[in-house]
Amino acid sequence: MSNRREFLKTFSSAVLAPVILGQARSAESKSSRIPIAFSTLGCPAWEWKKILGFAGQHGFSAIELRGLEGNLDLPSHPIFAVDRIEQTKKEIRASKLRIANLGSSAKMYVEDPAKREKELGDARRFIDLASTLGAPYVRVFGGKAESDKSAAPSDETKARVAAGLHELGKYAGPRNVTVIIESHDHFTASATLKDVLRAADSEHVALLWDAHHTFATSSEDPEFTVRQLGPWIRHTHLKDSVGNGEDRKYVLTGRGTVPIQRQIEALRSIGYKGFYCFEWEKLWHPDIDDPEIAFADYARVVGQCLGNAKACAD
Repeated sequence: MSNRREFLKTFSSAVLAPVILGQARSAESKSSRIPIAFSTLGCPAWEWKKILGFAGQHGFSAIELRGLEGNLDLPSHPIFAVDRIEQTKKEIRASKLRIANLGSSAKMYVEDPAKREKELGDARRFIDLASTLGAPYVRVFGGKAESDKSAAPSDETKARVAAGLHELGKYAGPRNVTVIIESHDHFTASATLKDVLRAADSEHVALLWDAHHTFATSSEDPEFTVRQLGPWIRHTHLKDSVGNGEDRKYVLTGRGTVPIQRQIEALRSIGYKGFYCFEWEKLWHPDIDDPEIAFADYARVVGQCLGNAKACAD
């Protein structure tokens, strides 16, 4: 039996599937939507109205903004210009969608003062945009220097990352935004992330759990990761893959070896209230399936689980 069939079997029931699919396809009521989102990293060629329309038609309740039409510097995109942004906000409301998160590229490991200020400045620009849009989170990276060949970040690097997060948290708090560091790069192990988040010591700093990376890079079971980092998790990236190390390839949800059902169950066990966001890395991997296929597939497969608590518990 394939992983895909096993995944679908445990995620859905024959009786409730039509009901759940109907919910997933309804764009008429917020109450009918389940907490799934997708990142615009997966649809780099789509224009703004297509993004909103597709999300609504397939039952997504939110969008994570990680670039638009190839432009990763969101604050500079024309739809967020001073004379356009109010219209953009109206379009979001009319689509009955939320902006789950803004994904910046800011890296907190940088040591050189001038370069570091640029990274922090870019993050602040994203925080300002998030505040204007009413988006709760801005993602930043811990990052890793190309010359750093160590297996884990040094204490000095962790301290710099924590200091950067603390500084951004002070800026974000009065703007009703929380800065979330993604489990990525050099910062995928729970022990490392826990050290950094504790040292950041800010109620406006938290975690974006990329559940793929903690599993595939740091070989952590999802139950362990959530036990260690649960209090900080505010947003989640989900995706599936096959292979090992640099040979891993992204595949449609449930066709790979990533324990996505267990990741969802672990989050639900702690009362997680955030979005389950599909991060399909089409921008970085143009050979993977097109977003029309991958997004709709994710909404169907994961939507069945989240729309039916019993299906997840079986």
